[in-house]
Amino acid sequence: MKAVVLDTDDRFRLTDIDRPAPGPGQVAIAVRYAGIQWGDELVRRGHFPVARPFVSGFEAAGQVVDVGPGVDEALLGRAVTALTGGGAFAEVVIASAALTFDAGGLDPRTAAAFGWATPTAYDLIHTVTQVRPGERVLVHAAAGGVGTMAAQFARAAGAGRIVGVVGDSERAAYAARFGYDRLITRAEFAGAGENGPTGEEPFDVALDPVGGPTRLASLRWLAPHGRLAMYGALAGSAPAALDSDELLMSGRSALSYNSDLLSRTHPERLADSARHALRAVAEGHIRPDITAEYEMTDLDQALDRLAGGRTYGKSIVRVAPHLT
Repeated sequence: MKAVVLDTDDRFRLTDIDRPAPGPGQVAIAVRYAGIQWGDELVRRGHFPVARPFVSGFEAAGQVVDVGPGVDEALLGRAVTALTGGGAFAEVVIASAALTFDAGGLDPRTAAAFGWATPTAYDLIHTVTQVRPGERVLVHAAAGGVGTMAAQFARAAGAGRIVGVVGDSERAAYAARFGYDRLITRAEFAGAGENGPTGEEPFDVALDPVGGPTRLASLRWLAPHGRLAMYGALAGSAPAALDSDELLMSGRSALSYNSDLLSRTHPERLADSARHALRAVAEGHIRPDITAEYEMTDLDQALDRLAGGRTYGKSIVRVAPHLT
């Protein structure tokens, strides 16, 4: 079968490999479309210790073509979306049955765009920070896959005001489509004075995939009993030392979320959130926005654009779009 393989020179190549077979608790999916995410770039950079050559791709939409021991054969032929541990940039991918979901009538492009970002955004709003009606929410990387959906989930949860932080005015114009009340640039956030980045009341919730100084500033602009959700480190490994005594006295909380770890330690929790998020997408309440679609041979270009901050929303890869 055809697959895009990441080789030892950090380049992707379309090649032929053996078709994998599902093991216990697994399914094999004939992939129609696969989602692109930041994890693919981290693998390319060597941040994740995977053996090369490696078939990347952590989000797949297609049809179940085989099931492993212990998996209901009624899944055969079903249109699904799946969260995988890799392998989605191939004609067939193996996925855990526990993290494979009925596509619920979604077209395969949207099902691929659902990916890890949608349940992550759901969990950040509903599980981690538990946004309440009327609360003020700050979202970093507001024009990205998680950010655009976090704004939608926050609005659906009754948030009173949602402010997004973006790289520039062009990204602000894009993010404005997803329910933000105000967009500010990273420079404006970093240069905020004593009245905060917007000169308004402090935030009840902040979502931070950036880290470093941004993390500390986000904490500083939280109201008493505010919650900071940390779910990435786009700024790299710059340390951000938190003062636990100050947190205690102000009632503020710093919470972490790691969907990959959750998929390995408590997959049933992630699956439950994914089903809620998928239902919201299927019913039209939440909209993943596909802004770029690539061929399998263009994956290096796709990740170069992602790493360079030249993409918005969600990018996907065509694998076998006319699969029947």
